[in-house]
Amino acid sequence: MIDRQKHLRWPVVAARQILLAVLVAVLAGCVSLAPPFEQPPLPVPSTFPDAYGNPATGGENTTSATLVGWKDYFTDPTLQSLIGEALDYNRDLRLAIQRVEEARAMYGIRRADQFPSIGVSADLARARVPADLSGVGRPVTGNQFQVGVGLASWELDFWGRVANLKDAALQNYLASDAARQAVTLTVIEQVANSYLSLRELDERIMLMNATIASREKSYRIFKHRYEAGATSRLDLRQVETLWRQSVALGAQLQQERATRVNALQVLVGKPVELPHEDVRLDDNAVMADLPAGLPSDLLVNRPDIVAAEFQLRAANANIGAARAEFFPKITLTGSFGTASTQLDNLFTGPGRAWSFGPTVSLPIFDMGRREANLDVTKAQRDQAVTSYELAVQSAFRDVADAIAARQWLAEQVDALRATQEAQAERARLAQMRYDHGASPFLEVLDAQRDLLAAQQQLVETRRALLSSRVSLFSALGGSGFTNNVATPALPPATPASPAGGVQNPS
Repeated sequence: MIDRQKHLRWPVVAARQILLAVLVAVLAGCVSLAPPFEQPPLPVPSTFPDAYGNPATGGENTTSATLVGWKDYFTDPTLQSLIGEALDYNRDLRLAIQRVEEARAMYGIRRADQFPSIGVSADLARARVPADLSGVGRPVTGNQFQVGVGLASWELDFWGRVANLKDAALQNYLASDAARQAVTLTVIEQVANSYLSLRELDERIMLMNATIASREKSYRIFKHRYEAGATSRLDLRQVETLWRQSVALGAQLQQERATRVNALQVLVGKPVELPHEDVRLDDNAVMADLPAGLPSDLLVNRPDIVAAEFQLRAANANIGAARAEFFPKITLTGSFGTASTQLDNLFTGPGRAWSFGPTVSLPIFDMGRREANLDVTKAQRDQAVTSYELAVQSAFRDVADAIAARQWLAEQVDALRATQEAQAERARLAQMRYDHGASPFLEVLDAQRDLLAAQQQLVETRRALLSSRVSLFSALGGSGFTNNVATPALPPATPASPAGGVQNPS
C-alpha cells in the first residue's frame, strides 16, 4: 500500500520539479536575437553656424544653455502666468498625456506576457449514457464536479521573443512621453509668440491712436482755415483722407488683436484677461538671451529627437522578436485540483486530479512568411534610422535659422530706429516748409505716411527679433524647462535613456 501511494505521488512530484526547473531557466535569462547597437555620429556639423553661415567656435557655453528653464528664460510675469496656465489647461497637451497613458498600458500588457497566467476554474457536468452504450445494459446518468487551479498557455521565452516585444512596447512608451514633452515645448513657444504678437499690436494701436488724434486735430484746423478762406479745398480733402485712412487702419489693428486674443485663449485652454497695454514693451525685460557658439550635440535634448531615438530602439527590438519566430516555440499548460461524481466528496474524497502538458511548435513551411516578416522589421528599422537623422538635420536647421534671424533682425532694428528718426525729422521739416509756403501740402502727406509706416515696421521687427529668441530656445529643445503637468512615472526596471545620441543597429 505504501509503495502504491509513492507510485501515485511520483507524477505530481515530477511535474513540480520540471516546472520549477523551467522557472529557474526562464528567470535566469533568455537569449536576445535583437541586433547589436552601433552609435552613429550626428549627421550635422559639430557646432552651429554663425549669422553668416560659417561654423562658429566656442562650445564653452554648453552648461549655461542646458540649464536655462522656461521660468528663468521668460522673465515677464504676465507671460510666465500664461505659460503656466497653458501647461495646466491646454487640450493638445492633455491629449498627449492621455496617449502616454495608453502607451504605458500597452507596455503593461507586453510585460505581463513574460509571466504565467494562473486562474481558478470550477466545472459541473451531468450526462446520460443510453443502455446500448453504457456497457451495463441500462441507461446511466452521472455527475462530474471539478475544481482546480490552472496554468494557461505560457510561452517559455528561450529566444527572447516576448522580451523583445516587451522592450519594443517600453521604447514606444518612452517615445510617447518624449512626444508629450515636444508638445509641451510647442505650447510654450506658441504662447510666448502669441503674447509677443499681442504686445506688438498694443504698441501699434497706441501709435495709431496718437496718429488718429493728431490727424483729427489737423483736420479741424484745416477746416477752420478753409472756412476762413486761408487754404484750398484740395488741402482740406487731403488732410481728411489722411485722417480717415488712419481710422481705418486703427480698426483693422483692433480686429487683428481680437483675433489673436481668441487664439491665445485656445492655447491657454481657458479665458484670459489681457487688457490693452498703454506702454511700450521693454524688449530686455521679456526674456533672457542664449549665448552664441553652441555645440550641435545640444540637439539630443530636443524631445522630438529623443522620441525618434526611442522609436529606433523599438524597431530594433522588433527585429529580435521576428528572428525568434524561426526557432521552436515552447508553451506550458497545466492544472491541479480535485474532481468527483458527488459534490459532497469533492473536497473530502480521494479526488485529486492534475494535468501537465508542454507543447513544442515550429512551422516548417509557411511560404516565406517568417522571412518576409523579418524583412519588414528590418525595413522599419532602416526607416527609423532615416527618420532620426532627418529629425537631427531639421533641428540643426531650426537652430541655424534662429541664430541667423537673431543676428540680422537685430541689425534691422538698429537700421529702422535710425530710419524712424530720419522720417520724423523729414515730417517736421516738411510741415515747416508748408507753413512758410515753400512746398505743397502733398509733401507733408508723403512725409507723414512714411513716418507712420516706419514706426509700424519698427514695432513689427522688434517683435520678430524677440520671436527669433523664442524660436532659438525651442529649437534647442528648451533644455531644463519645467512642466507643471505631472509626468507619468516610468515603469519598474526601465533602462536608462542613452546619452549623446542614439545607437544605430547594424
